[in-house]
Formats: sequence, C-alpha cells, structure tokens
Amino acid sequence: MSPKSNTRRTLLLGALGTAAAAATLGLPAFEAQAQTVSGLFDDLPIADNVMGDVNAPVTIVEYASMTCPHCRTFHENVLPVLKEEYIDTGKVKLILRPFPFDGDRRGEAAFMLAKCAPNGNYYPMVDALFQTQSNWSRADNPVPELQRIAALAGMDEPAFRACLGNQELLASIIAGRNKAVSEFGVKATPTIFVNNQKLGDSSLSTLREAIDAAL
Repeated sequence: MSPKSNTRRTLLLGALGTAAAAATLGLPAFEAQAQTVSGLFDDLPIADNVMGDVNAPVTIVEYASMTCPHCRTFHENVLPVLKEEYIDTGKVKLILRPFPFDGDRRGEAAFMLAKCAPNGNYYPMVDALFQTQSNWSRADNPVPELQRIAALAGMDEPAFRACLGNQELLASIIAGRNKAVSEFGVKATPTIFVNNQKLGDSSLSTLREAIDAAL
C-alpha cells in the first residue's frame, strides 16, 4: 500500500470516531410529482450491484445513505414487500447506489465495506449495516462495530483496513454521488427511480403505482 493510500486510510478511520451522522441526513426525497430523467445508466463511475433478475423488465434505482434513518425504514418495511411481490417474481430488479452526503465519513465507510464484501455479498452487507445502523452510526468510535459486521461477511482485519484505504473505491463512490446530484437531481435520501422516472416519494403505494404502470 502506498504512503498516500495508508494516510487516507488513517484519516478515514480517525474521522469515523468523530463525524456526526445526523444533521443533513435522513430527509425524505419528496417532490411534487414524478420527473423524467435521462442517462440514468450511462457512464457510471462505479458498477451497479443488481438484486433480482438482470433481465427483469422494470428497474428500481435507489440512492441511499447508510446513515439515513429513512433509508433504513425503507429497507426494513418497504423493500421486503417489493421483493416478495416484484423482485422474486422476476418483474423488477433493484439497484441500490451509494449516496453518502458530503463529509459523512461513516456513510462513506459503510458503503465501501459493502462494495468490498466478498462472494457477492453486497446486499447482505447492506442489510446488516442498516440493521445495526444505530450501533455504529452513533458510536463514539464506530470502527469496532463496523469491523465486527465486516468479519461476519468474511473480511479479516487486513481486508477491512485495506478496503477503507482504497482511495479509488472512495473516489468512485463520491463521483457517483456527484453525478446523481448534478445530472439526476438527487438531493436527499432515499431517492427512488422506476426506470427513468424519479418518484415523488418512497412509499409502497407510490412504488406499486409506478411499477404497475411500467409493467
């Protein structure tokens, strides 16, 4: 590992112990109505992880922050229903894209760990991080809890620290967030798209209506 990479890892690990996770986070992405966007799948800075059949006719894209309580609620209450009704039946695929807010070191680290999860365990890692959100996002030092969760996914301590020191991965996550802001109008989390339609909210009823219309 280069000295620069090692320095970035040290800074990130240090910042995790003091960064505030609330403030600008957790605001629902309410808009007046659905909006059409273009280029949602073009020139992506970081590869997507797909849940469901890659050939499903409808695609849900969710921009989320790991420290956002509304995102946690979506994954606990809304996503299981969508999975049962649409994803597991091959009608819909889900793509969860990282959207850590500027300066949210904990949110950045959590998504880095999810992206580093071995054996294609991105979504299980996301689930584990949301389920334990209050433990690591509010802790004075979240590193032990994050390392514990990473270990459950098969990451040893060297892999854990190498992941958080991966400047290329971090840069791609930040670039993806910035592209979402500048090109797709993402301002808060969760922000949900069904195909190329940005929805006005992330409620189950709104999602069902948009999915059924797309089908």
